[in-house]
Amino acid sequence: MAETDKPLLIKRYASRRLYNTETSDYVTLDDISGFVRAGREVQIIDLKSGDDLTRQYLLQIVAEHESKGESVLPTNVLNDLVRSYTTGVSSIVPQFLASSFDMLRDSQSKMVENITKVPNPMASVPGFDAMRKQQEAFLKSMMGGVPGWGGGEEDPEGTPNKDSDELREIKAQLAELQKKLSKM
Repeated sequence: MAETDKPLLIKRYASRRLYNTETSDYVTLDDISGFVRAGREVQIIDLKSGDDLTRQYLLQIVAEHESKGESVLPTNVLNDLVRSYTTGVSSIVPQFLASSFDMLRDSQSKMVENITKVPNPMASVPGFDAMRKQQEAFLKSMMGGVPGWGGGEEDPEGTPNKDSDELREIKAQLAELQKKLSKM
């Protein structure tokens, strides 16, 4: 088992300070929140009594985020959680929540997997090609008079570009002027 597979042991001292046993320094709730967001499991133990305080601190982190307006839990879900403590349903709620979050994590990883497999993930969106062509046509109409834009001899459909014909004509006129100047 790798070192990061084991939960990060945090000890709480009588002074309520939290001590990271891996780095031998004190940490804050924000630090612990960062460890969890990074995918690390944590275990918070009271040094004196040996009690596991992990749930208490994780709930405190959630409460702080919710109070700052970073709400993830809708009010009806919070109401249902409170109700589950007072009913006989409380035994199935933890299993339901755990399996729901497992399914969410699996779905997210599969979505990331699918996005990385497709060279351009947007190409699989229905109507993307038509939208791309519309954007190209819009840009051509807006940028048509700007020198150097579009640069190619032909547009994407393979037809000669009107701008390139005008450019050839200007080059021919310039060549004629250069010939006249050299004769002088």
